[in-house]
Order: sequence, then structure tokens, then C-alpha cells
Amino acid sequence: MADQVGDYILQRLREWGVQHVFGYPGDGINGLIAAFGRAGNDPAFVQARHEEMAAFQAVGYAKFSGEVAVCTATSGPGAVHLLNGLYDAKLDHVPVVAIVGQTARSAMGGSYQQEIDLQSLYKDVASDYLVEVNVADQLPNALDRAFRAARTRRAPTAVIIPADLQEEEYHPPEHAFKEVPSSPPGRLHSTVTADRADIRRAAEIIEAGSRVAILVGQGARAAADQVAELAELTGAGVAKALLGKDVLPDDLSYVTGSIGLLGTRPSYELMRDCDTLLIIGSNFPYSQFLPEFGQARAIQIDIDGTMIGMRYPTEVNLVGDAAGTLTELLPLLTRKTDRKWRETVEANVARWWDTVERQSMLEAKPVNPMRIVWELSQLAPENAIFTADSGSSTNWYARCLRMRPGMRGSLSGTLATMGPGVPYAIGAKFAHPDRPVIALVGDGAMQMNGTAELLTIHRYHRQWSDPRLVICVFHNNDLNQVTWELRSMGGSPKFEESQSLPDVSYADLARASGLDAITVDDPAELAPAWRRALAADRPTVLDVRCDPEVPPIPPHATWEQMKSTAEAILRGDPDGWHLMAQGLKTKSQELISGRH
Repeated sequence: MADQVGDYILQRLREWGVQHVFGYPGDGINGLIAAFGRAGNDPAFVQARHEEMAAFQAVGYAKFSGEVAVCTATSGPGAVHLLNGLYDAKLDHVPVVAIVGQTARSAMGGSYQQEIDLQSLYKDVASDYLVEVNVADQLPNALDRAFRAARTRRAPTAVIIPADLQEEEYHPPEHAFKEVPSSPPGRLHSTVTADRADIRRAAEIIEAGSRVAILVGQGARAAADQVAELAELTGAGVAKALLGKDVLPDDLSYVTGSIGLLGTRPSYELMRDCDTLLIIGSNFPYSQFLPEFGQARAIQIDIDGTMIGMRYPTEVNLVGDAAGTLTELLPLLTRKTDRKWRETVEANVARWWDTVERQSMLEAKPVNPMRIVWELSQLAPENAIFTADSGSSTNWYARCLRMRPGMRGSLSGTLATMGPGVPYAIGAKFAHPDRPVIALVGDGAMQMNGTAELLTIHRYHRQWSDPRLVICVFHNNDLNQVTWELRSMGGSPKFEESQSLPDVSYADLARASGLDAITVDDPAELAPAWRRALAADRPTVLDVRCDPEVPPIPPHATWEQMKSTAEAILRGDPDGWHLMAQGLKTKSQELISGRH
């Protein structure tokens, strides 16, 4: 039997299979921190440089391990700092349990130091389960429900534990009135298959279609084999929402790549021309990139019925596990003999990759950012894990990175917050210490919080059996995505005071943090730099000075977007003529590939 409440918390975490707790100490969790010492650091406490980074590390761990992750922080400011990472988990449907300290019970309500109404603060982000524990008897049920809710609902949950309670003697709930027991931790996996009659209706719609399109998101990851078989039977093309980028590899000739503003031209063409649409495990929010309303007969498969039928008028909604539901659906389909649609999709995909290569090899000042990712695609190990940040570098992750079988990748999909690229990579390394991890990060996100986490990487990298963790910084001294949004959405020129970043050597910062580093300012040096970084015996920062004026033009750019960008140049955008030249060169490669 554990002696103190803090000891029991760690005991219960071990019973849930928790191996790492990402956090930062403070007196609101002193009782818990002391318990880590008594437990021989089992589970292991991973100290981030900031509570927000601890939450992001937990999200990355959960995304790449498939398990519930745990983060912890002190009362007051520590609890506040966790919020951004927990909202990232909430919006991307990731299971994370936050254990948060609180002011001592005797001081509550007295405007005491670091006292915040945490239940009000957390009631939205942890809406699936939030509890404040005020007596030891609550603990088993509170912790277990937090884990079960996080797993079942794929959401963040929170358990608030006052500081004084953590140091009290633990005693379990009794078999008594108003005491709530709990069952031992156990597996929660289950398979839910959609209604058979609805599956038959879906099969009839698919059979009637001649131009089938499939859109997959992260909810289709465990159904990759079934999706591939479905595409083969129907002759469909498969587009991928950003969180589903690793569901199917890009070496399949019918996979059109990402969809949306950061998407590819073949995905745009797939949605523009299809007559039947299957949405599998995705809540892709931008309906303007889906077929015109009424153009396609649509079916959606999702485990969560609350998320279904929201983005496109669907005829049949199949609420169930993607793999199980598709397994029931596939025997009802016959292979389409007319392959003209598939041939069109494959031709569009081949032309797109030819375009991307041409665009990546264009000259820039000094390095074309597209080429950074294009070269990586040729050299990345088969079992690589990729993390991406939010910014213009996300465009190149989405469009230029060719996923191969066995690769994984993720980013902040729905919250699209800056800053998770590096802490996600740390979480990924703790989830898979035997796999190489590559983070693609803009210099804005790196300055925001990535540089501090280099110290975290140095502290823990010897625990990883494969030491390779590469942080690639797109060094352009510009908050580039917003700069382009100013131009293309509002016709406003770049505003230097808000958009330009202080120049700093990220390679020097990496070396000062004890890591290896490579600086690149010549495109010919890119491939050798990637080879060196991917063969290094320690984590490495790749500091690449790239051109901020290579435009992240969507292949389906509207007339209004192009008009607004031209207006921004005419209104005095800095280096506007270079911007215009890069844009024309980049866009012209689509026309060249089209002629080929």
C-alpha cells in the first residue's frame, strides 16, 4: 500500500502502463515530485523548459505511440501554461491526461498566491472529464475515469489535486455509502461496425458511381489496407487531409496527396471532377475544397457520430470503426472494369510530382525552401518520423514530402498553433527511441520556443537507442505564412515591423546547447547536409538560409488571391520584383509539366 497520495498517483500511473510524465515542477505539485524521488523515477519525469512544451511533448507522444500520454504542472501559472498544448490535443482528438496542482485546501477562496479557479479555467479544454480531488478516497475513480475518458473519447482530461492532499496518507475508498470504488486499469480497445443496412446502401452508391474520390484523415490510419483495397476496386483516387498524410504512402500512383490551401493540384482535380465521394476518418473543415454541393453522392465513415455529416451533404453516414466498417463494405463491391478515371488520376499525380521537382530545383536567394524537403524525400530513412510546425514551412511538408511505407508524420492540424514541431519531436523520440525523427520548423516557431527545447534534447538524447533527431530550421528571417496571407488575402504589402525576425545563427545556438549543427546557404550543399545529419551520432540542427519570396501558391490559386498579391507589390512590398519573379517562375513549372 502506498504511503502518501503522491505515491499512490504514481502507482496508479504505472498500473495504466505510463512510462513517461512530461512536466515542470512547482510547489503546487511538490508532493507528486517527492513521490517521483521515492519511486526511483518510475514512471520517468521528463522535464521540459516550459509547461506548454511539456503539454506538446505529451501530445506528440500520444500521437506517435497511440497511447494515453500524461503531463503535469503546478498550480496557477503552470496550469495556465498547459492550456495551449491541451487545446491542441482537444482539437486533434488526442488522449492526454493532465495532472495539475492546486493551492492547499485550507487557503482556497482566500485569494492566496497562485490561486486560480482551475475548474472554470479547464472546463472547456477538459470538457470530457475534469475533476478536483479533495479527499484521498476519490483518487482511484478520478484517475481511472480520466484515463478511460481520454482513451475512449480521444480527448484531454484533467485531474486537479491540491498541494496539501498530495502529502497526506493515502487510504482507498471503502464499500460504504457515498464512496466510489474503481476497477483495475485494463484494455479499452473495441471495434464498432456501422449498421449493415447502411453499409449496403453505401455499396449501392459506390457501385453506381464512375468517378470515385476518397478523402482520408487520421481516423483511417488503422484501415490503410482496407482503404488501398477500396481504391483498387473502385479505381478511386485518394486525397489526404493533413493529419492523414501518413495513412497511405505517396509512392502509390493513385494517391493525390494533401488537400486544401496547402494541398496539391491532383487533389483539387480529384474533388473537382468526381461524382462519388467517400470521407473516411476525417473532419477536414474546408468545404470549399470538396466537390461542389450536389455534384457528388457522398458517404462518410467515422467512429464519432457527432463529427459526421458536417462538411458535405452526405447520403449515408456510417458510424463505426473505419477498418471494421470497410471490411464489411468491401465484399459488396465489384471491381470497376472501366479504368479511364483511374488513368486520369494517375496521370495527374505523375504530372504533379514532375511539377514539384521542377519547382524545387528553381534558383532562389539563397536556397529554395521547396528543395529542402524535396532532397529530404530522397534521403529519409524508411522508418522516419516527421513533425512539422505551423508556418510557410508547413506548405512544403504538405506538398513536397513524399511519404513511403512505414513513415509517420504529424503536426498541429486543427489548432494550427506555432511551436509544437520541436516538442512533438521530443515526444516522438520517447515514444520510439529506436527511430529517427525529423522536425521541419520555421525560424519564427524556432525563436518562439524551439531553441529552449534544444536543451531538453541534449539532456535526454543518450536515453534514445537511435540518437538521430534532426531539427531543420527554415531560416528566412520572416514570419512568412502571415506575410503571404497579408499579400494574398488583403492586398497588403509586408509590414516589416511585425513580420521581420531578428537574425541569429541556429547552428550556433545548437552547438551552445551541446548538439551537432550544420549551416547551409548553397542549394548544392543540401543533400550532403541531410546525409550528414541523418548519419550523425547525436541530435543535429540543420540551419538552412532560404528565400522568403518563394511563394506558397496553391495550385488552384484564385484570381482574387493573385490580384491581391499583385496589389501588395504595387503598394510597395519590400523586394517586390524578386517576389514577382519567383512567383512567375514557380507557377510556370505547372504549365511546363502540363505540356509534357
